[in-house]
Amino acid sequence: MLRRRSTEHAGPNGLTARTADGVTLRGLHLSGGADTPTDHAVVVAHGMTNATARVSTRAVLARFANRTAVVALDFRGHGRSDGRSSVGRDEILDVDAAIGAARGLGYTRVTLVGFSLGAAVALRHAGRTRTDPALTEAADAVVAVSPPARWFLRESRSMLRVQWLLEHPVGPFLGPRLGIRLGRPWSTVPSTPLDEVSRIAPTPLLFVHGTADHYFGPEQSVRLHRAAPGAELWLVDGMGHAESGIAATTVDRILDWSLRQPTSR
Repeated sequence: MLRRRSTEHAGPNGLTARTADGVTLRGLHLSGGADTPTDHAVVVAHGMTNATARVSTRAVLARFANRTAVVALDFRGHGRSDGRSSVGRDEILDVDAAIGAARGLGYTRVTLVGFSLGAAVALRHAGRTRTDPALTEAADAVVAVSPPARWFLRESRSMLRVQWLLEHPVGPFLGPRLGIRLGRPWSTVPSTPLDEVSRIAPTPLLFVHGTADHYFGPEQSVRLHRAAPGAELWLVDGMGHAESGIAATTVDRILDWSLRQPTSR
Protein backbone atom coordinates (compact mmCIF):
# COMPACT_ATOMS: atom_id res chain seq x y z
CA MET A 1 0.00 0.00 0.00
CA LEU A 2 1.40 3.41 -0.98
CA ARG A 3 1.44 6.16 1.60
CA ARG A 4 1.71 9.91 1.46
CA ARG A 5 5.31 11.12 1.48
CA SER A 6 6.67 13.34 4.22
CA THR A 7 9.80 15.47 4.45
CA GLU A 8 11.62 16.95 7.43
CA HIS A 9 14.92 18.66 8.19
CA ALA A 10 17.59 16.99 10.32
CA GLY A 11 20.41 19.29 11.40
CA PRO A 12 21.75 22.29 9.46
CA ASN A 13 22.17 20.38 6.17
CA GLY A 14 20.30 17.17 6.95
CA LEU A 15 17.14 16.13 5.15
CA THR A 16 14.80 13.22 5.77
CA ALA A 17 12.02 12.09 3.44
CA ARG A 18 9.62 9.16 3.31
CA THR A 19 8.81 7.40 0.07
CA ALA A 20 5.36 6.45 -1.18
CA ASP A 21 6.00 2.84 -0.11
CA GLY A 22 7.05 3.87 3.40
CA VAL A 23 10.87 3.84 3.31
CA THR A 24 12.67 6.56 5.26
CA LEU A 25 15.48 8.19 3.28
CA ARG A 26 18.17 10.47 4.68
CA GLY A 27 20.48 12.87 2.96
CA LEU A 28 21.43 16.50 2.47
CA HIS A 29 20.05 19.86 1.45
CA LEU A 30 22.75 22.34 0.46
CA SER A 31 21.29 25.78 -0.13
CA GLY A 32 24.23 27.15 -2.11
CA GLY A 33 25.92 30.52 -1.80
CA ALA A 34 24.58 34.05 -1.68
CA ASP A 35 24.59 34.44 -5.46
CA THR A 36 22.84 31.16 -6.32
CA PRO A 37 19.37 31.26 -7.91
CA THR A 38 16.62 30.93 -5.33
CA ASP A 39 14.26 28.97 -7.59
CA HIS A 40 16.59 26.22 -8.88
CA ALA A 41 17.87 23.01 -7.32
CA VAL A 42 19.78 19.99 -8.54
CA VAL A 43 18.53 16.65 -7.21
CA VAL A 44 21.38 14.12 -7.30
CA ALA A 45 20.78 10.37 -7.60
CA HIS A 46 24.01 8.60 -6.67
CA GLY A 47 25.54 5.46 -8.13
CA MET A 48 25.52 1.90 -6.83
CA THR A 49 27.49 1.47 -3.55
CA ASN A 50 27.77 5.27 -3.25
CA ALA A 51 25.97 7.57 -0.81
CA THR A 52 25.96 11.22 0.17
CA ALA A 53 28.80 10.63 2.64
CA ARG A 54 31.14 9.05 0.06
CA VAL A 55 34.06 11.24 -0.95
CA SER A 56 33.39 11.16 -4.71
CA THR A 57 29.68 11.87 -4.30
CA ARG A 58 30.28 14.61 -1.74
CA ALA A 59 32.73 16.31 -4.12
CA VAL A 60 30.06 16.42 -6.84
CA LEU A 61 27.46 17.78 -4.40
CA ALA A 62 29.85 20.46 -3.19
CA ARG A 63 30.70 21.48 -6.75
CA PHE A 64 27.04 21.89 -7.67
CA ALA A 65 26.42 23.76 -4.41
CA ASN A 66 28.91 26.44 -5.41
CA ARG A 67 26.27 27.79 -7.78
CA THR A 68 22.89 26.23 -6.98
CA ALA A 69 20.93 24.47 -4.28
CA VAL A 70 21.34 20.70 -4.01
CA VAL A 71 19.07 17.96 -2.66
CA ALA A 72 20.53 14.46 -2.37
CA LEU A 73 19.06 11.48 -0.53
CA ASP A 74 20.76 8.13 0.00
CA PHE A 75 18.91 5.45 -1.94
CA ARG A 76 17.18 2.74 0.07
CA GLY A 77 19.75 0.24 1.31
CA HIS A 78 22.52 2.82 1.10
CA GLY A 79 24.19 5.17 3.57
CA ARG A 80 21.89 6.37 6.34
CA SER A 81 18.64 5.47 4.59
CA ASP A 82 16.45 2.58 5.65
CA GLY A 83 15.38 -0.39 3.57
CA ARG A 84 17.22 -2.59 1.11
CA SER A 85 18.34 -1.91 -2.41
CA SER A 86 16.29 -3.27 -5.29
CA VAL A 87 19.10 -2.24 -7.69
CA GLY A 88 17.01 0.13 -9.78
CA ARG A 89 13.45 -1.21 -9.55
CA ASP A 90 11.90 0.56 -6.53
CA GLU A 91 14.39 3.42 -6.41
CA ILE A 92 12.14 5.40 -8.75
CA LEU A 93 10.10 6.04 -5.59
CA ASP A 94 13.25 7.36 -3.89
CA VAL A 95 13.84 9.80 -6.75
CA ASP A 96 10.20 10.85 -6.58
CA ALA A 97 10.60 11.57 -2.86
CA ALA A 98 13.77 13.58 -3.48
CA ILE A 99 12.12 15.75 -6.14
CA GLY A 100 9.15 16.19 -3.83
CA ALA A 101 11.50 17.28 -1.05
CA ALA A 102 13.07 19.86 -3.37
CA ARG A 103 9.62 21.17 -4.35
CA GLY A 104 8.67 21.31 -0.68
CA LEU A 105 11.71 23.48 0.01
CA GLY A 106 10.40 25.99 -2.51
CA TYR A 107 12.42 25.21 -5.62
CA THR A 108 10.31 25.61 -8.74
CA ARG A 109 13.02 24.51 -11.21
CA VAL A 110 14.42 21.07 -10.48
CA THR A 111 17.10 19.31 -12.50
CA LEU A 112 17.48 15.59 -11.80
CA VAL A 113 21.09 14.41 -12.23
CA GLY A 114 21.72 10.67 -11.94
CA PHE A 115 25.01 8.81 -11.92
CA SER A 116 25.38 5.19 -13.15
CA LEU A 117 22.64 3.23 -11.33
CA GLY A 118 21.20 6.60 -10.31
CA ALA A 119 21.16 7.58 -13.99
CA ALA A 120 19.22 4.42 -14.84
CA VAL A 121 16.75 5.21 -12.06
CA ALA A 122 16.45 8.84 -13.21
CA LEU A 123 15.64 7.74 -16.77
CA ARG A 124 13.11 5.16 -15.59
CA HIS A 125 11.47 7.74 -13.32
CA ALA A 126 11.31 10.40 -16.03
CA GLY A 127 9.85 7.95 -18.52
CA ARG A 128 7.14 6.73 -16.14
CA THR A 129 5.92 9.90 -14.43
CA ARG A 130 3.02 10.36 -16.86
CA THR A 131 1.73 6.78 -16.51
CA ASP A 132 2.64 5.50 -13.03
CA PRO A 133 0.21 6.75 -10.36
CA ALA A 134 2.81 6.14 -7.64
CA LEU A 135 5.01 8.87 -9.16
CA THR A 136 3.74 12.38 -8.50
CA GLU A 137 6.84 14.54 -9.04
CA ALA A 138 8.42 15.32 -12.42
CA ALA A 139 11.77 17.01 -12.90
CA ASP A 140 12.05 20.02 -15.20
CA ALA A 141 15.21 18.60 -16.79
CA VAL A 142 17.09 15.29 -16.56
CA VAL A 143 20.81 14.50 -16.84
CA ALA A 144 22.05 10.90 -17.04
CA VAL A 145 25.79 10.53 -16.33
CA SER A 146 27.34 7.16 -17.23
CA PRO A 147 23.97 5.42 -17.68
CA PRO A 148 23.48 1.78 -18.64
CA ALA A 149 20.95 1.24 -21.42
CA ARG A 150 19.97 -2.20 -20.15
CA TRP A 151 20.44 -4.61 -17.25
CA PHE A 152 22.82 -7.58 -16.86
CA LEU A 153 25.81 -5.94 -18.58
CA ARG A 154 28.93 -8.10 -18.50
CA GLU A 155 31.18 -6.37 -21.03
CA SER A 156 33.92 -5.48 -18.51
CA ARG A 157 35.67 -6.98 -15.50
CA SER A 158 34.05 -4.33 -13.34
CA MET A 159 30.56 -5.35 -14.46
CA LEU A 160 31.36 -9.03 -14.09
CA ARG A 161 32.16 -8.31 -10.44
CA VAL A 162 28.92 -6.36 -10.03
CA GLN A 163 26.86 -9.16 -11.54
CA TRP A 164 28.62 -11.72 -9.33
CA LEU A 165 27.70 -9.64 -6.27
CA LEU A 166 24.06 -9.48 -7.38
CA GLU A 167 23.70 -13.12 -8.39
CA HIS A 168 25.87 -15.09 -5.95
CA PRO A 169 24.19 -16.28 -2.71
CA VAL A 170 26.96 -14.64 -0.66
CA GLY A 171 26.29 -11.25 -2.27
CA PRO A 172 23.86 -9.95 0.40
CA PHE A 173 26.45 -10.70 3.08
CA LEU A 174 29.30 -8.94 1.24
CA GLY A 175 27.20 -6.01 0.05
CA PRO A 176 27.35 -3.93 3.26
CA ARG A 177 31.15 -3.94 3.11
CA LEU A 178 30.84 -2.29 -0.30
CA GLY A 179 28.14 0.17 0.76
CA ILE A 180 24.94 -1.58 -0.34
CA ARG A 181 22.37 -3.61 1.60
CA LEU A 182 20.78 -5.83 -1.01
CA GLY A 183 17.17 -6.94 -1.04
CA ARG A 184 15.75 -10.03 -2.68
CA PRO A 185 16.57 -10.72 -6.34
CA TRP A 186 14.04 -9.55 -8.91
CA SER A 187 11.12 -11.92 -9.44
CA THR A 188 10.22 -9.93 -12.57
CA VAL A 189 12.76 -7.90 -14.54
CA PRO A 190 11.80 -4.18 -14.45
CA SER A 191 11.78 -2.02 -17.55
CA THR A 192 15.20 -0.87 -18.72
CA PRO A 193 16.28 2.73 -19.28
CA LEU A 194 16.14 1.98 -23.01
CA ASP A 195 12.49 0.98 -22.64
CA GLU A 196 11.64 4.34 -21.05
CA VAL A 197 13.68 7.07 -22.74
CA SER A 198 11.33 7.59 -25.69
CA ARG A 199 8.66 8.76 -23.23
CA ILE A 200 10.71 11.52 -21.56
CA ALA A 201 10.29 14.24 -24.22
CA PRO A 202 9.47 17.11 -24.10
CA THR A 203 11.40 17.24 -20.80
CA PRO A 204 14.97 18.37 -21.62
CA LEU A 205 17.31 15.38 -21.45
CA LEU A 206 21.12 15.20 -21.51
CA PHE A 207 23.38 12.14 -21.63
CA VAL A 208 27.00 12.44 -20.43
CA HIS A 209 29.40 9.55 -20.90
CA GLY A 210 33.17 9.21 -20.67
CA THR A 211 35.32 7.55 -23.30
CA ALA A 212 37.39 5.93 -20.50
CA ASP A 213 34.45 4.41 -18.59
CA HIS A 214 35.71 1.07 -17.24
CA TYR A 215 32.26 -0.22 -16.29
CA PHE A 216 30.34 0.26 -19.53
CA GLY A 217 31.40 2.31 -22.50
CA PRO A 218 29.81 5.28 -24.25
CA GLU A 219 27.88 3.02 -26.65
CA GLN A 220 25.33 2.72 -23.84
CA SER A 221 24.58 6.45 -23.96
CA VAL A 222 24.72 6.43 -27.76
CA ARG A 223 21.95 3.82 -27.84
CA LEU A 224 19.88 5.77 -25.33
CA HIS A 225 20.38 9.03 -27.23
CA ARG A 226 19.18 7.44 -30.48
CA ALA A 227 15.99 6.32 -28.75
CA ALA A 228 15.27 9.66 -27.01
CA PRO A 229 13.70 12.37 -29.20
CA GLY A 230 15.27 15.80 -28.70
CA ALA A 231 17.92 14.63 -26.23
CA GLU A 232 21.53 15.85 -26.16
CA LEU A 233 24.65 13.69 -25.90
CA TRP A 234 28.10 14.64 -24.62
CA LEU A 235 30.91 12.13 -25.03
CA VAL A 236 33.68 13.39 -22.75
CA ASP A 237 37.18 12.42 -23.81
CA GLY A 238 39.12 10.71 -21.02
CA MET A 239 36.30 10.78 -18.48
CA GLY A 240 35.87 7.70 -16.33
CA HIS A 241 32.78 6.35 -14.62
CA ALA A 242 30.11 8.37 -12.79
CA GLU A 243 30.99 10.37 -9.66
CA SER A 244 34.51 9.02 -9.30
CA GLY A 245 35.36 9.67 -12.94
CA ILE A 246 33.82 13.08 -13.59
CA ALA A 247 35.87 16.28 -13.57
CA ALA A 248 34.78 19.45 -11.83
CA THR A 249 34.70 21.23 -15.19
CA THR A 250 32.16 18.71 -16.50
CA VAL A 251 30.02 19.18 -13.39
CA ASP A 252 30.10 22.91 -14.13
CA ARG A 253 29.06 22.31 -17.76
CA ILE A 254 26.14 20.17 -16.59
CA LEU A 255 25.01 22.94 -14.27
CA ASP A 256 25.33 25.54 -17.04
CA TRP A 257 23.13 23.34 -19.23
CA SER A 258 20.55 22.83 -16.48
CA LEU A 259 20.28 26.53 -15.71
CA ARG A 260 19.49 27.24 -19.37
CA GLN A 261 16.49 24.89 -19.40
CA PRO A 262 12.99 26.34 -19.02
CA THR A 263 10.69 25.33 -16.23
CA SER A 264 7.80 23.03 -17.14
CA ARG A 265 5.52 24.67 -14.58
